[in-house]
Amino acid sequence: MRALFDLVLPRRCVACGRGELALCGLCRAELRPLRPPLCARCGTPTAWPVERCSECAGRRIAFRAARAAVGYDRTARALVLGWKERGLRRLADEAAAFVAEALARPDVEALAYVPGDGERLLWRGHNTAEELARALGARWELPVVAALARTGRAPRQRGRGRVERRANVRGAFRPRGETPRCVALVDDVYTTGATANAAASALRKGGARAVDVVTFARTLRVAA
Repeated sequence: MRALFDLVLPRRCVACGRGELALCGLCRAELRPLRPPLCARCGTPTAWPVERCSECAGRRIAFRAARAAVGYDRTARALVLGWKERGLRRLADEAAAFVAEALARPDVEALAYVPGDGERLLWRGHNTAEELARALGARWELPVVAALARTGRAPRQRGRGRVERRANVRGAFRPRGETPRCVALVDDVYTTGATANAAASALRKGGARAVDVVTFARTLRVAA
């Protein structure tokens, strides 16, 4: 079936449209790995090592630390959009490979993921956060648990400012089932941290003592 699908719709690089790979070598080389110095808490690139940067200082943050593999630039955005909006689910393995190469295996009991919104999940037919979590779970030999559920439908985050995003997802998640005491929350992109913080808060309410956040990409803002 996969061979027939690739014959009818042959593989092309999601970023440039050339080649026969999901992400060609040239575009792969354009991805920007996130390396120190980083904010110890939210993982944003900084001019020098800091415990809390200007992006997360003064905020109540429910997660212990957040880390991403690459910056959310043109190439990373093309990969995520192809994966999320065009249904190219094989890109989950591409993203997981970058994460596993860039980030150390987290010292946690299990991986959880940000649950998809009902309508968008039905339209897309898959949840990128769950797919990434399961691909990482296989690489890191960690169980994946459905520890969160949505409390209702939230408006889209895209196009909203930082303050709007926080208000938009406040109370959007609830714990589901038994929550591991130490868990890593997986999502595709860390933008302002609003979704990650709301989901981590729900995990903490469910009994988690420590929550780390792991994403494929994050929006880049140089913070100090």
